[in-house]
Amino acid sequence: MNNLEPFKPENFLILIVDDIPKNLQLLIEILDTSGYGTTFAVSGEQALERVEVTDPDLILLDLMMPKMNGIEVCKRLKNNPKTEQIPIIFLTAATETNYLISAFEAGAVDYVTKPFKTPELLARIKTHLDLKRTKDELIKAYKEMQQIAATDELTGIANRRSIFNIGKQEFERSQRYKSPFSILMIDIDKFKSINDTYGHDVGDEALKMMVKITLNCLRKVDHIGRLETEEEALAKKGHLGRLGGEEFVVILPHTNLKGAYKAAQRVCEAMPQETLQVEDKTVSITVSIGIGTYDPKDQKIDDILKRADLALFAAKKNGRNRVAIMHEEQLKVSQ
Repeated sequence: MNNLEPFKPENFLILIVDDIPKNLQLLIEILDTSGYGTTFAVSGEQALERVEVTDPDLILLDLMMPKMNGIEVCKRLKNNPKTEQIPIIFLTAATETNYLISAFEAGAVDYVTKPFKTPELLARIKTHLDLKRTKDELIKAYKEMQQIAATDELTGIANRRSIFNIGKQEFERSQRYKSPFSILMIDIDKFKSINDTYGHDVGDEALKMMVKITLNCLRKVDHIGRLETEEEALAKKGHLGRLGGEEFVVILPHTNLKGAYKAAQRVCEAMPQETLQVEDKTVSITVSIGIGTYDPKDQKIDDILKRADLALFAAKKNGRNRVAIMHEEQLKVSQ
């Protein structure tokens, strides 16, 4: 990959596992001279302990050792999620090559026959370290792409698709374990007026402030997401102006109606406490919140979202800056 830094041996730690001191000494000298960091173990049991402590980038593993041989060590490392990605190169005598199929089946990436040639050994080590860091970069890039795809660009919280996926997972969990589950639907009051009066830049800052305040009122297990559609996001990128996006959803796992109401009230009361300074004017915002709570009769999360949306409509209709509950087909509006 073009964005990889130049290969530097000093950036890597290699674990050498061999029960013969002479072999260990020779390998340590070769690797130290080449600039690699080294650590060692003299048995399979010690190798497993050293891996946990040192987290090596690559392992040179003797195939035949007493008590626990290299194949058994390799199997254990590959069965451990913490160590399964570490490349393992076996060190084997010419008479032991019949074990190599078992070694590769156990998860080895390569082997070197003893007595080994130093240039060949170093070339194989560099090749597999290069492959590992390229793979690590690809995994990192993939995770970053997943994060970007699931995140609202402006506010940094979950986007519409992501928050709905989270909601579906929590809904299914509530169905399975008969646990409580609630949803808050939040809308910034008169957001269009903020945009029209102060401009979209101030509107964006208002959205970010709203998210910050809401997060401060929630638990770590709660989730907040923005309901802007992909079409709205694309329209903004095309400089066609904002098409809304002031609605948010909060997922409250293991939360009954009483708990959801308390959380909503905290958000509603905290919102006007912070302000935006626009030239010589101070801008504050309020929110309307609708609550929907899981009912065992619900077939899908849309049933809860519909009640939360109806409750939000009632909150706005009854004067805004308040919390409304949709429960058992009745709307109860807090004053």
